[in-house]
Amino acid sequence: MKLIFDLLPVLLFFAAYKLFDIWVATGVAIAAAVLQISYLKLARKPVEPMVWIGFVIVVIAGGATLLLQDETFLKLKPTVVMGAMAIAIAVTQFGLGKNPVALVFNNTIKAPDAVWRKLSVVWIAFFLFMGLLNLYFVYFQSTEAWVWYSTFGDMGLMFVFMITQVYWLYPYLPQDDASTASTAETKD
Repeated sequence: MKLIFDLLPVLLFFAAYKLFDIWVATGVAIAAAVLQISYLKLARKPVEPMVWIGFVIVVIAGGATLLLQDETFLKLKPTVVMGAMAIAIAVTQFGLGKNPVALVFNNTIKAPDAVWRKLSVVWIAFFLFMGLLNLYFVYFQSTEAWVWYSTFGDMGLMFVFMITQVYWLYPYLPQDDASTASTAETKD
């Protein structure tokens, strides 16, 4: 349910773009972000930092897009977000000495520090790649292609990336005591 809630502004943006145009879709994205934050505040639920960051950036970039009638501001939003993520991970890992990737997994996976450091570098590289890929669509593709990429391509690449994280961390996942016990009983 949380995933649908998080993706709702993006899906509403896409639907508004397909039904109307980039200008209406931009207004819908801003309204959806405002409603999303308002709902969380009214329901007294915590607003995660990434939701706040997305909200601020969509309001600023969307507002500039509508005010100046230049869609480039909105199109650059994913690059700004991905760049901010790469910088945040780098500062947290190499400046503060804490591993943000391990924090994402709530320290439930007990992997060696070297694995977490490598994953931090991989995440930094991935977010930089995603930001650059968005720039390719902004400057070398049509608005239609950018909308499709930013709605589905972005999510697809993120999904594949997360699956690779599971594969990479699989050896360090906590073992299920029940399956270990049943395996031991089978051997007896």
